[in-house]
Amino acid sequence: MTKWLTVCSVAALAGALSMTDVQAQWGGIKGRVVLDGDLPTLAPLIAKGDASAKDAAVCAVNAVPDETAVVDPETKGVANVVVYLRKKPSKIHPSLKDPKAATVLYDQIGCKFVPHVIVAQTTQKVKVVSMDAVAHNTRGTPIKNMGFNFLLSANDRTGVEVPFASGESLPTEIRCDIHPWMKGYWMIVDHPYAVVTAADGSFQIDNLPAGENEFRVWHEGGGYVEKSLEVKVADGKVTELKPIKVSAAKLLGK
Repeated sequence: MTKWLTVCSVAALAGALSMTDVQAQWGGIKGRVVLDGDLPTLAPLIAKGDASAKDAAVCAVNAVPDETAVVDPETKGVANVVVYLRKKPSKIHPSLKDPKAATVLYDQIGCKFVPHVIVAQTTQKVKVVSMDAVAHNTRGTPIKNMGFNFLLSANDRTGVEVPFASGESLPTEIRCDIHPWMKGYWMIVDHPYAVVTAADGSFQIDNLPAGENEFRVWHEGGGYVEKSLEVKVADGKVTELKPIKVSAAKLLGK
């Protein structure tokens, strides 16, 4: 009987340690990308009412803003910055094994891509649709995946789904050749640890494997804001990073 109790006690203890280990092997990071200095006011790509614009009856109903650099005037936070784990980790949190949605929606509204920047996993497809009463084409030339170029007719809400076989090391530029001012970016990853900064420049990535992790921080204007951002993710905690500063010249690709 004593021997049996000892075996059971050891088994129970091992189970408890296993559960503790599972609970303590994940953490998160959060931070903010902020403008260092002042950003000049960017003129719209298409002015409201510009009769000379292509398909002006649709594309010039409202101004088309220049989203090359989007900065929150109150916080100086920089939007549309991609923060992502450089490589797929050896382990992924069970809650993130499968994406919550099978597709990521990419729209065309007012002759601009919405959202300007998206993240999609290789286990997802990007569904491209349009709310505009004119035709658009959507063209992209990824490095590792097949390129694509397809036409969407006016008000096409059925759209086209674009699949991916491999993660990309950098975001892919998306263009419409019919309306050449239209530009956006897709970050395709083979893991769930990638985000786009919010309007105030903030970001958070949860359920990362604890320990040393290498991130990249990228913006369309100047490329890498941080090419190798080493962060030690603490067990069971969300590590807050120092503000990641970027100059106006960098945002504008100068």
